Amino acid sequence: MLVATDELVEIADRAGRELEGAPAEKIIEWAVSQFGERFCVTSSFADAVLVHLAARVAPGIEVIFLDTGLHFDETLRVRDQVRKTIPVRVRSVAPPLTVGQQDGEYGPRLFNKDPDSCCDLRKVQPLQRAMENYDAWAAGLRRDESPTRARTPVVHYEFARGKVKVNPIATWTQSDVDAYIARHDVPVNQLLRQGYGSVGCWPCTRRTQPGEDARAGRWAMFDKTECGLHAAA
Repeated sequence: MLVATDELVEIADRAGRELEGAPAEKIIEWAVSQFGERFCVTSSFADAVLVHLAARVAPGIEVIFLDTGLHFDETLRVRDQVRKTIPVRVRSVAPPLTVGQQDGEYGPRLFNKDPDSCCDLRKVQPLQRAMENYDAWAAGLRRDESPTRARTPVVHYEFARGKVKVNPIATWTQSDVDAYIARHDVPVNQLLRQGYGSVGCWPCTRRTQPGEDARAGRWAMFDKTECGLHAAA
């Protein structure tokens, strides 16, 4: 049974204050204890750090991956490697329309003309449907990734989505991520070693230049840095 909205808001506000500065594992432990099977993890599989952390706390937890049909092969390889090596249940969620069907209905290469609509169709709406039976979800946002994420709370309530959002590694730096990957041999998207600061769908992702923040290579031709999944962060 899903928790009432007012109660979720209170739970999230209190946890956001109390868990600020807590270790990532402690934040995940809180979410699992609070929500049980009504809590899931999401991953874009740029790396599997958050997935690995969650598996250590709650083996068998569900991981939602939005399979847009426009991912790099390197991203899909990380997803497949995680399925084989980490004790989680990876659930690939596809949009109702294939890329070809979307081209037929909205015109070819919607991502070049209206990336907000493309992201909404291929990411935001599918995630909303995938999380219908969840009260809370975890994402791998970090404050050091870009100015738009600098105030990311470790726990907060998303009024637009009606869910509690948990960001266990919000306070981590890139050095923290790199150290965790090396310590635990965590799967990493090879594109991150080839000049990409952040990895999304192939039509909307380019390599970053020296001095740019990690997300500067996303939607580089548009005034856009977020797909809409994390607008409430």
